[in-house]
Amino acid sequence: DSDYSEWIYSNFWTWLFGKLSPIASYKAWQEKGRQVKKNEKAIALYMPVTFKKKNNETEQDTESNDDEVYTKIILRNNWFCLDQTEGEEYIPEIKIPSWNAEKAMAVLDIVEIHFDSVNGNCMGFAKNNQIAINPLNPLKHKTRFHEMAHILLGHTKDTYLSENADLPKSIKEVEAEGVAFLMLNLLNLDGKKESRGYIQGWLQGNPISEESAKRIFTVTDKLFKAGQ
Repeated sequence: DSDYSEWIYSNFWTWLFGKLSPIASYKAWQEKGRQVKKNEKAIALYMPVTFKKKNNETEQDTESNDDEVYTKIILRNNWFCLDQTEGEEYIPEIKIPSWNAEKAMAVLDIVEIHFDSVNGNCMGFAKNNQIAINPLNPLKHKTRFHEMAHILLGHTKDTYLSENADLPKSIKEVEAEGVAFLMLNLLNLDGKKESRGYIQGWLQGNPISEESAKRIFTVTDKLFKAGQ
């Protein structure tokens, strides 16, 4: 299970070396415009590798010419974390004169923590009353709205709207991104097109329910006022 493997790796690496950062292969970092620093050692991870083995024709099986596929778990030194790379400075986060994220988080008792996911494709996450934003995220403000909304909507554990914690993932994502989309429009920020596409992808042509719409508008009003 990839999530379980990531959890084991994340906890072990954090225990051994401290805070974790996103990881990627050497080639993947180059594609992101970053270069692995000189003398940095690759991180070894056990990973599934698929092989093909030719089937030997027998009297019992003379019609099958397909290759037999099997998987082995192999330790490979393929990975480097963000802190092991260098390149152009990240795109600076947009400052929003009419809304302050730090003030909103203080009012709403939300804490932003270090992004310690090894999944470089993850742009951010929320758990309990904590959020984290991937430092490589080009739309940090949009993701921050989204993750804060998850908490305020009761999608994470130990929240005052905990009855919403068991909603299907598709509904949670639509509601959180719905809040983000409204915040982007209220503050006239970039990311509206991406936000709209994200919502449509999770809706799969279905309408937003009246209950979800009410929660989206209620949380947007709360989030917007908290940062003013």
